[in-house]
Amino acid sequence: MIIEPKMRGFICLTSHPDGCEQNVINQINYVKSKGAIAGPKKVLVIGASTGFGLASRITSAFGSDAATIGVFFEKPPAPGKPASPGWYNSAAFEKEAIKAGLYAKSINGDAFSDEIKQKTLDLIKSDLGQIDLVIYSLASPKRVHPKTGVVHNSVLKPIGDKPFENKTVDFHTGIVSEVSIAPANEEEIENTVAVMGGEDWEMWIDALKTANLLAEGANTVAYSYIGPSLTEAVYRKGTIGRAKDHLEATAFTIGDKLKDLNGKAFVSVNKALVTQASSAIPVIPLYISLLYKVMKEEGIHEGCIEQIQRLFAERLYAAETPTDSAGRIRVDDLEMRDAVQAKVAQLWTEATAETLPLIGDLAGYKKDFLNLFGFDVAGIDYAKDVNEMVEIPGLV
Repeated sequence: MIIEPKMRGFICLTSHPDGCEQNVINQINYVKSKGAIAGPKKVLVIGASTGFGLASRITSAFGSDAATIGVFFEKPPAPGKPASPGWYNSAAFEKEAIKAGLYAKSINGDAFSDEIKQKTLDLIKSDLGQIDLVIYSLASPKRVHPKTGVVHNSVLKPIGDKPFENKTVDFHTGIVSEVSIAPANEEEIENTVAVMGGEDWEMWIDALKTANLLAEGANTVAYSYIGPSLTEAVYRKGTIGRAKDHLEATAFTIGDKLKDLNGKAFVSVNKALVTQASSAIPVIPLYISLLYKVMKEEGIHEGCIEQIQRLFAERLYAAETPTDSAGRIRVDDLEMRDAVQAKVAQLWTEATAETLPLIGDLAGYKKDFLNLFGFDVAGIDYAKDVNEMVEIPGLV
């Protein structure tokens, strides 16, 4: 079939297998170009099919020759209906890993569930014995709690007495407008923490440790974001930020549990990037389009794969892992440079629908968004018939 992008609001309903495959190959080639990393050898990536999770799996495999198991929740293809992009990403990754002689298997299902945890434990036990790195990179709007059965839904809202009001942009049209978001109530805050906080990460580590599947010196890393004052009301001081606070606190709890293995738990604070999740957060697309412009002009822009390759090579597997005063690894250091933030703050005051094409990088934002779904990828003929029925070779 011929597959074209079909948009509904901030979501693309289709994805292109060839475009997704080329994206994965491009990331693999980048990691290989940077040389070998003295990193992990047996890696579990929870949330492995897109964004930072996918980049972590690619970096582990093609930077350190690691065996990888990926857990994700993706929609498979049906005749005449493309799969979700993470499905095609995972298929492409496994195809290239097998070609390179690397072990790579995947499990598709709800990573919050006891069933998928047990299935993963069984696979590790039978195939790899033990794991020396666990990456936790889940991004989900809801969670069915495995013990209570309660369905928790996350919200993107500020916390406090007043609505949040600021600029935002519709990145499809380039229209800059004012947005107002009502503050969250306590139940919404608690639900967001239940979905996006650290409880499930700790459950995974507990399950792996109890089953004796964590190797001596095993590390685990989860991903977070802080951002600037421009976005903090809706992000870091909002419901998501409260969940990230919980995630970061959980790292210390997990770290204590890994001490007898000489293992460590880290949260890595990463750069603002175009993702399916960030595109739905008001204010963030405008901030990112201005940030991209500044960072590209300075020659310091990074995407997911550049961030994670640098995390592994220069932080996580350096002689000593540098952390900030809160114990976090910071690979948002280029984004948060004073000069970069000062320039973005100035451009923010100037941003309108008329000025944004000149002072921002909305075109770059749109391209990155389309790339997430395998569209607008260099070298792909989108007028050509493609086979949507792609299989993941190592799907268990």
